Amino acid sequence: MTCSRTLLGAACWAILGGLATAPAEEPSPAERPFRITVVDDQTGRGVPLVELRTVNQVLHVTDSNGVVAFDEPGLMGRRVFFAIRSHGYEYPKDGFGIVGAAVEVTPGGEATLKIKRVNVAERLYRVTGGGIYRDSLLTGVTAPIREPVLNGQVLGQDSVLSAVYGGKIHWFWGDTNQPAYPLGNFHTPGAVSDLPARGGLDPSKGVNLTYFLDEKGFAKPTCKMPGEGPTWITGLAVLTDAQGRERMFANYAKIKPPMTTYELGAVEWDPARNEFVKRAVYSGPPETGAGETLSGHTFQHRDDGVDYVYYCNPFPLTRVPADPEKLVDEDAVEVFTCLEPGTGVQDGKLDRDGGGRLRYTWKHRGKRVDQRGQDALVKGGEIKPEEGLLQLREAATGKRVTAHGGSVTWNDFRKRWVMLFVEIGGTSLLGEMWFAEADTPQGPWTFARKIASHDDYSFYNPKQHPMFDQDGGRVVYFEGTYTATFSGAKEHTPRYDYNQVMYRLDLSDPRLSLPVPIYEDADGGLATGPSMADGAKGNPVAFFAPDRPGGDGIAVFEAPDGQGGRSLVLAGSEPDPATKGSSPKFFILPPDSRLAETTPIYEYSGRGSQRTLSTDPDRREGGWERSPQPVGRVWKNPGPQLW
Repeated sequence: MTCSRTLLGAACWAILGGLATAPAEEPSPAERPFRITVVDDQTGRGVPLVELRTVNQVLHVTDSNGVVAFDEPGLMGRRVFFAIRSHGYEYPKDGFGIVGAAVEVTPGGEATLKIKRVNVAERLYRVTGGGIYRDSLLTGVTAPIREPVLNGQVLGQDSVLSAVYGGKIHWFWGDTNQPAYPLGNFHTPGAVSDLPARGGLDPSKGVNLTYFLDEKGFAKPTCKMPGEGPTWITGLAVLTDAQGRERMFANYAKIKPPMTTYELGAVEWDPARNEFVKRAVYSGPPETGAGETLSGHTFQHRDDGVDYVYYCNPFPLTRVPADPEKLVDEDAVEVFTCLEPGTGVQDGKLDRDGGGRLRYTWKHRGKRVDQRGQDALVKGGEIKPEEGLLQLREAATGKRVTAHGGSVTWNDFRKRWVMLFVEIGGTSLLGEMWFAEADTPQGPWTFARKIASHDDYSFYNPKQHPMFDQDGGRVVYFEGTYTATFSGAKEHTPRYDYNQVMYRLDLSDPRLSLPVPIYEDADGGLATGPSMADGAKGNPVAFFAPDRPGGDGIAVFEAPDGQGGRSLVLAGSEPDPATKGSSPKFFILPPDSRLAETTPIYEYSGRGSQRTLSTDPDRREGGWERSPQPVGRVWKNPGPQLW
């Protein structure tokens, strides 16, 4: 299982939820409840998960159309005040500092309230559970999905996995709630849906799930392995074997109270039975095994001529050859680590070369070093802070960001690997979603931007859905488990709690312009990873700087140097390449900027019109002459030189 799921504790066994059904007959407009629609003031789209609370504490929560059906006896035909609150959204305060609005409530009437989105990501709809479009149906608004109020008798579902197999999207979840009893399905229910290009819904509208059902119409177990306790799966991957057959695999864990993992193994999907069958049992849990266990969301990538399946925890530092036989062989697992094979962080056995340099390489029987393990090595004096592979931080403040669960996919729009992850220990324990990108699966994962916040609530095990990418990867979709578990929230959100909520993220948003590595290329120039024909691998990082507009940065262009080479030129200088239609290579901060972890950068001139930039204030080789003062500032490389 993923790390966060092993934390679920007794909450995995507690069942919360509500059931809403559509009216038997369509009521006349005068008989309908009063409809309140809360819309995003930027897009005009209805916003789900907005709380409207009356003065006497009657709580209503907008459905996935942003609709509330209000029909409170005694308050109809009156002016009613609603306090307004929503994760990552704001509503204006009045002169007394009160957040909310008063509306005239009449049977069959309606009102629209506009709310401001603070989140970079846009909340779209709830994917699972009961009453997804309850209020819409009660007020005569059309729902975009086939089963708007109850599908497969599912009231709540934990931690999604998804993969395209057999021409359809296959979905699997953890523990699942039902209406009939406070204990539901603890053995991996599943469903399918059509791809958007093959008759499925536009992902901005919803997902039509068709559950695998038992004889009572409830979402059935698809991975009920023998033994005590739930069966959870992770590491869902689809491969094609030597005979051209498409096959789907996962790893499973058997759990017994009090949340003890006592068996790990591999399973394969049987399409005839719509169930997983056991393929292998591993030697032991992660605490006792000599190597790393495969877990997390997956992607496939070719490295040095070999195809691999990578497992994200959330960093993709574990992989196995993309071969069906290797995928179920724990001895085939490789880990990108600085530890000696067969050792853990507690052993402190580091892999250093003859000069004492810490080596990160792919190793069999290896153990991952996550951010907290890295901290332990630093605290123990085994490594220096700058030797740590994982250097996630907020660009504006330099604040450290500790990633918990998440997923990584290649993004065609950014020409980079994109990681969407939940932070642990931020402004909420497990409710803060972040964006980061890197030139290789191993990194450098350095700067990140918060994209969604869930105040005092959890949003764990987020999953990107690359099959939903739109506009060449400019728009991406992700979902996560919205739950009070671990959050300390005293009040659980009706219907939404313990369910999957979908977001979309526009990667062209200037707020996502982050410092990226600027490499020294083989010719001594400066280049970004996507601009290098052979990729960034093997090139040192000179500094970090954004490669797209996003603030008050100064554009840096590449122009002919008059001698058959290329030269770097600042925007506004002569000759100004911006007038010739070229695009900036990257952007530097103004010289007077004082953002954390930035350093001055100087312009160096050579023969003729040759120009380059460097953070070295005393660069002597090649006869370069330095500008008297810095021309800007860039971010220092805080990590090791691996690229």
